[in-house]
Amino acid sequence: MNELTANSHQPAAKKYSFPKEEHLCRKKLIEELFGRGSSFGLYPLRLVWLPATASTTAPPQVLVSVSKRSFKRAVDRNYLKRLLREAYRLNKYRLLEADGGHPVDRLAIIYTGKEKKPFALVEKKLISGLERFLSDARPTAAPVG
Repeated sequence: MNELTANSHQPAAKKYSFPKEEHLCRKKLIEELFGRGSSFGLYPLRLVWLPATASTTAPPQVLVSVSKRSFKRAVDRNYLKRLLREAYRLNKYRLLEADGGHPVDRLAIIYTGKEKKPFALVEKKLISGLERFLSDARPTAAPVG
């Protein structure tokens, strides 16, 4: 049976993970992202990104944030951050499996809405943001300086 499964030509399974190495945590890198990065909004999200020097297939480092001003209760902020991480985790393959790689080195996903939105809407907006990286950002993937 092993020979049969080893020789079958089924597509490789997608790796739906978001390991600690992909989390953006270093203060210096975060300051550089917000200082030199570009951004666009897709309500209720704002995506800030720093282009890579060349197209890459390595996953970008990602920061997820929800405003304390909009959501006073930590329970609500944590729920929304969990929602954003899950939406990214399930759809990051769109970046990683793009032909010729992707132009993103670091990415911040910021929830700017004033009320909680359903997962389906957040995921839809995140998908359109990731696709926008692949369509709009590819020609301008030159180093920022």
